[in-house]
Amino acid sequence: MKTLNVDLGQRSYPIYIGTDLLGQAELIKPCIAGKQVLVVSNETVAPLYLDKTLNALADFDHQHIILPDGEQYKTMDIVGRIFDHLLQQRFNRTATLVALGGGVIGDMTGFAAACYQRGVPFIQIPTTLLAQVDSSVGGKTGVNHPLGKNMIGAFHQPRCVIADTSTLNTLDDRQLSAGIAEVIKYGLIRDPEFFVWLENNIDKLMQRDSEALAYAIERSCINKAEVVAADEREGGQRALLNLGHTFGHAIETGSGYGVWLHGEAIASGMYMAADLSHRLGWLSADELRRIKSLLQKARLPVDAPLELSSQRFLELMAIDKKVLAGKLRLVLLQAIGQSIVTEDFEHNHLQAMLDEIPRIDSKSLAS
Repeated sequence: MKTLNVDLGQRSYPIYIGTDLLGQAELIKPCIAGKQVLVVSNETVAPLYLDKTLNALADFDHQHIILPDGEQYKTMDIVGRIFDHLLQQRFNRTATLVALGGGVIGDMTGFAAACYQRGVPFIQIPTTLLAQVDSSVGGKTGVNHPLGKNMIGAFHQPRCVIADTSTLNTLDDRQLSAGIAEVIKYGLIRDPEFFVWLENNIDKLMQRDSEALAYAIERSCINKAEVVAADEREGGQRALLNLGHTFGHAIETGSGYGVWLHGEAIASGMYMAADLSHRLGWLSADELRRIKSLLQKARLPVDAPLELSSQRFLELMAIDKKVLAGKLRLVLLQAIGQSIVTEDFEHNHLQAMLDEIPRIDSKSLAS
């Protein structure tokens, strides 16, 4: 087991990475404030890992709630079911919530914990690669709105993150690729040596080599923890973690939540950001080729949805959280491993990229 630390002063917390961690009560017990614990999971994950999680909570007054699975259920109405249970069962302000699932469960559980009685502790137990390397770390919580993804939420740090890599054995191939998208992101924004490692080891990751996956998760979490420690509430460099997200969130919102997996949309968005960076003269043709090649080897899309016109992209991107004083800001690349948040780009290049990027039928992603 590897233990990393997210250094946030009094809100600091450990990230545990290893195999067969779910049943280890000694990891989770120190992170629970009182006696009451509510485990939140979904219909896919609960049959696989709920019992093992509850066994680790045998010394506590634990209950659980099972929610539907999918990005389309990341809504205020579904979060309301968590609040209903907490209130009906008289959970008090020393209660601890445990998120057992992927990024959707983690975001909703964290948001419920941030709001219930103005804030109760919660623990992240991510069961997808994407959640283990990204969404479970950093304290971003929230839900989607029909007009924009993750536009309603709160910063609320977990007490700990328990990333049991054994859970990846039950992850389907499409979800694995979606998680690798966020792994590639760290190489692109700040870790060029890691990007080279990914180029050399992508086949091992796709074959689920345990050592390669463990290293990728650890390196990703180290990158995320360093950025969050330096900028917890995204006042500066943490925005770099959103490479591809302005385009990707537009894809998810415009195509319908759940049609594209989050990682698939981010992969497409990262390539769009790289393409624009190349058009601006910042990224070389060879670097753009390397980025495209790595994404394709991870079986990730580098095209945009057929149903989203350039104009629709721009309309959806205008709702992005990085828009400031009416100006669109994007995370772009000056080189592999060197990124920047900027509004200083020629919009004719953005328009040309959106017009010329190849389109694919979203239905082909699930085939």
